[in-house]
Amino acid sequence: MLDQALTTAIDFLTLGGPVVALLVGLSVLSLAIILLKFWQFWTLHVGRHGPARKAMHFWSVNNRAKAHQSLAGQGGVLSALVAKTMYFLDQRGENRADAEDVLTAQAMQSIYRLQSGFRALDSIAQIAPLLGLFGTVLGMIEAFQKLQGAGSSVDPSLLAGGIWVALLTTAVGLAVAMPTSLCLTYFESRVADERMEMEAALVELFNPWLPFANPDERGFRDVATDGKEARA
Repeated sequence: MLDQALTTAIDFLTLGGPVVALLVGLSVLSLAIILLKFWQFWTLHVGRHGPARKAMHFWSVNNRAKAHQSLAGQGGVLSALVAKTMYFLDQRGENRADAEDVLTAQAMQSIYRLQSGFRALDSIAQIAPLLGLFGTVLGMIEAFQKLQGAGSSVDPSLLAGGIWVALLTTAVGLAVAMPTSLCLTYFESRVADERMEMEAALVELFNPWLPFANPDERGFRDVATDGKEARA
């Protein structure tokens, strides 16, 4: 069965020509980047903001020990930023003129790392349909050259066969571009959410006197006097 699948793949590449072979290569590259990004987002806890929000809730009610405890062992990018910000505030107190700029720069570096590979996916999503169209144009040229060479004895099946083979490259190009574009849009939305959470966390921690969302809106009820929280 493996030999048959390999033979079918070789026949498909031979039929489509070098353009299809190039598109298949781009699809493999796109799949590799997408899988790598899913793994990166999972290991960095992208989108999982519960521990950071919980810690910020404790911080807002001056339960700093509980806030640090909530972030212990958390490996997410937001949790790491919140933990580092709280450490800066604990160590420097009011002398934190440059701390916000440093932490903002580190947050942007984290966002930049999350965006790695996006340009490659965007390039694949844009160039794959163009390559497919290019292959179709070349196939149509070849088909009409054969039609011209046949002279008066035109075989309609020859023309039809050349046209569908030419259109094959466009279909492959679209098949590569569409899922790549969808995955890129998904990744970009996740990173945009992460950026918003990080910016909001920095502003809230450095400006505790400003009116922010109450604890209920962040998913927690008021902390009792013993420091125990309850889910809303």
